[in-house]
Amino acid sequence: MKAPVLILILSVFYNCLTAQVNNELLEQLMKQRPEQFQEILSHPNQYRVQIFYTQINRDKNNIPHFKEYSYRLNPDEYFYPASTVKMPMAIMALDKLNTLNISGVNKSTTLYYDSVGARQETIYNNPYAQNGKQTIEQAIKEVFLVSDNNAANRLFEFIGQEQLHEKLVEKGYTDAYIRNRLELGRTQDESRQTQGITFFDDNGKQIYHQAPQYNKKQLPYYNAFLGKGYYNNNDSLIMQPMDFSVKNRIYLNDLHHILQSVIFYDQTPIKQRFNLTKPDRDFLLKWMHTLPTESTFPTYDPTDYWPSYCKFMFMGAEKGNIPSNIKIFNKVGDAYGFLLDISYIVDTVNKVEFMLSAVIYCNNDGIINDSKYDYDSIGYPFYKNLGHLIYDYELNRKKAYLPNFDNILP
Repeated sequence: MKAPVLILILSVFYNCLTAQVNNELLEQLMKQRPEQFQEILSHPNQYRVQIFYTQINRDKNNIPHFKEYSYRLNPDEYFYPASTVKMPMAIMALDKLNTLNISGVNKSTTLYYDSVGARQETIYNNPYAQNGKQTIEQAIKEVFLVSDNNAANRLFEFIGQEQLHEKLVEKGYTDAYIRNRLELGRTQDESRQTQGITFFDDNGKQIYHQAPQYNKKQLPYYNAFLGKGYYNNNDSLIMQPMDFSVKNRIYLNDLHHILQSVIFYDQTPIKQRFNLTKPDRDFLLKWMHTLPTESTFPTYDPTDYWPSYCKFMFMGAEKGNIPSNIKIFNKVGDAYGFLLDISYIVDTVNKVEFMLSAVIYCNNDGIINDSKYDYDSIGYPFYKNLGHLIYDYELNRKKAYLPNFDNILP
């Protein structure tokens, strides 16, 4: 095969090809700690575990080079992505603002949402914001700080169902579908319809109005049925698998690469880069690792939102402080028994860095929507152990050049 052809193939299949090259290391490492991972390794199909790990090696100019490892990565094994879809929505909201390129319309511009459907709510303000104003900026902060569903749904309204898919396809994530809002339980037709949005300047003058959007394009039905039973909206137990054929779908390596495209923007193939400015990227990086206890406007009660809230990888269910030298840039998700974390972890003192993403299904009784998931006994310990497993491996792995994090933690 000629070299230019090979390069083209590697570029086109960046999301799936490299992940299949190294698929033994993660299993080998987990086998070294049987007290932590034997249950998972003995029943990988039951737990539907998928893991994706990127090893990062810097050269003398601090430019990162990547080597990818996976465990059970399988696009045909459906998992519900839960709140991890909020990460690409946050990125695409900034992308859309830059693409619109309308003077005065930016992430800090005041906006309100108009109701055009029976179950839509007109929204004028945001009590979590310092000035009470509704903005894209505020929504993104809330998404990364505490994974707020309402904030994510406001981003969904702005981007629109059709554009969500088209932008993901444009960046190479052809099988990703963010087709539903979070937690609201809307019909498929209602999910196609978004609200009208109006942007105002500081004097209350209208700058731009985005008309309500309706996606007329056909969406796929996946062959995805999970569990042995589920509770429906009427709290009745239905003893048959739950149908996930019209729910959100995105592959683990796609989520991983979307995060990577922000962390390592300059090393991302141009066609896969979202339309982000340097301030956009700095903004995303800041709020990806900022903890709820470090934030004002929004401000959160530490009883409900502790320092390590939404930092499953490395911290698990611990509610204490994260070591000051550890910075975790991530987005988690949990729903229907699925627990996910898409993360980039840095140790600023020991000069450790790695990307690590995973999904695990924690539902031993097989009943969905019964609020009896095994997050505490299976999921959170798995993430804490996995994070420390790879951290320890990286801590002891010899590197030719240690990383400089100035471009990530200015």
